[in-house]
Amino acid sequence: MTDRDAEFLEYVTAHRGRMLRTARLLASGDVHWAEDLVQVALTRLYVHWAKIRRDEGAERYADRILVNAFLDERKRMWRRREATTEEMHDAVPVTGPDTAERLTVLDALAKLPRRQHAVVVLRYFRDCDVRTTAELMGCTEGTVKSQTSRALSTLRGLLHESFDTLESLR
Repeated sequence: MTDRDAEFLEYVTAHRGRMLRTARLLASGDVHWAEDLVQVALTRLYVHWAKIRRDEGAERYADRILVNAFLDERKRMWRRREATTEEMHDAVPVTGPDTAERLTVLDALAKLPRRQHAVVVLRYFRDCDVRTTAELMGCTEGTVKSQTSRALSTLRGLLHESFDTLESLR
């Protein structure tokens, strides 16, 4: 194993979990799609690893690749995430304090346009500031602010409807 490979393996070991958590949010809880996004990001990162130094922002570069992989994948018309089968092969969702609420939030995120979805994940789940979010998404800070405003407005409406439905079922 070369020094380059060892350094990359060390980076992956330290950061893959964080990347996977972000990818799961971007993929609205779809574990398989999240794994695919992380794999694409790590592959692209490895190709350029010689140019990247860990102390100079490999983490930010990896995040940008991950967000771009998500945005690119959502553009593809041929991508179909659902398939009809006789048996259910999806992994059991991770249980938490209230699985119904978690699934409701993930469903609402999935209904947002792709750029708004990415903004919400980066700003509120990854806790990135406006400047960092703009850099990761390759847009202006004003675009981040407007996308955030629109996304939050849409989410409020979607979640209000969903939680009203949940309460009526209880």
